[in-house]
Amino acid sequence: MSQRPRVLVLSAAIGQGHDGAARELVRRLDRRGVDAHVLDWTDLLPAWGRRLLRDLYAPSVHHTPALFDRIFRDLEHPRRPASLVTRRLTRLAEEPVLAAAADADAVVATYPPAGQTLGRLRLDGRLGVPALTFLTDPAAHRLWCHPGLDDHLTVTDATALDGARYGVALRSVGPLCAPRFSRPMPVATRGRVRAELGVPDDVPVALLVCGSLGMGDVEHAVDALGRHPRAWAVVACGRNAELRARLAGRERVVTLGWRDDVPELMAAADVLVHNAGGLSCTEALVAGLPAITYRPIPGHGRANAAVLDDAGIAPWLHGPDELVEAIDTYGARPLRRRPPRPWWTEERDASAAVARHVLGEPVLVAAG
Repeated sequence: MSQRPRVLVLSAAIGQGHDGAARELVRRLDRRGVDAHVLDWTDLLPAWGRRLLRDLYAPSVHHTPALFDRIFRDLEHPRRPASLVTRRLTRLAEEPVLAAAADADAVVATYPPAGQTLGRLRLDGRLGVPALTFLTDPAAHRLWCHPGLDDHLTVTDATALDGARYGVALRSVGPLCAPRFSRPMPVATRGRVRAELGVPDDVPVALLVCGSLGMGDVEHAVDALGRHPRAWAVVACGRNAELRARLAGRERVVTLGWRDDVPELMAAADVLVHNAGGLSCTEALVAGLPAITYRPIPGHGRANAAVLDDAGIAPWLHGPDELVEAIDTYGARPLRRRPPRPWWTEERDASAAVARHVLGEPVLVAAG
């Protein structure tokens, strides 16, 4: 019996978007006869590098947004300090990545600095197997793109077009979301979930998401929604207990901690309000729930908002009046819905793209 090919997926536990895409890729590859496992790229760094990336991300977004935005923009320029530090980190990870990939037939990154490590190793001829990156952000960035990579995979055509300015070919292969998001929900789910949350049946509901870390100016968004005479806000605060406590007790506001029933919550909502353009936004689009951007976080949040708005995927609203109007626009939608486009097919799928590199032609599997 021949051994199954092996794929190493490099992610990072910074938020949930990179890890969520990595886990779904592993699940799909398994169905194609490929063994895959996820490794946190930041675990391969020295302690100071891990602390720099893991511990400073959320505080900088919360407390020094202008500085975070400056760092994000400086990363586009190779000679600026932020880029030099990042380059140092990506090079420090080279030998550990080579060791981790010793028995792999391909390596995939779902975290941008990990892709930089892979691209350099391929360009230098030190990594002898295909290296790919899957962009979890709607907006491309210099850190996501490297000429040494064998493939740059994106969720949408809009992202692929946005990345063309970096001189590499990007191609859209659809999202890496759990299959639960693409399955139509029973009509009864909407009423059941609303009853559990204490939300009336006949009111428009906005599901506010701010990532697993509860980042951004969420209170401003809640205040803006409060101008609507009837709308309710269901706020997914993730693991940010302080945010949940600050919002507790507000009229027509339900606050939630970390939840695993996000597809059901989306079935109970009429619109998703997001501020980063991450995994939750993609999941909403897959589920057929309209998504809008409001008060995006600095850096990649604003870059993602611009790409989503320009492509007509999710409008970027710039004031409370626009948000209130959007709630009325999206508030009356069918109780039973299906995804608005074929987001996942056998040929347009990230796992099929990876399988081509390790198996030649992709192995077709049953959807789901």
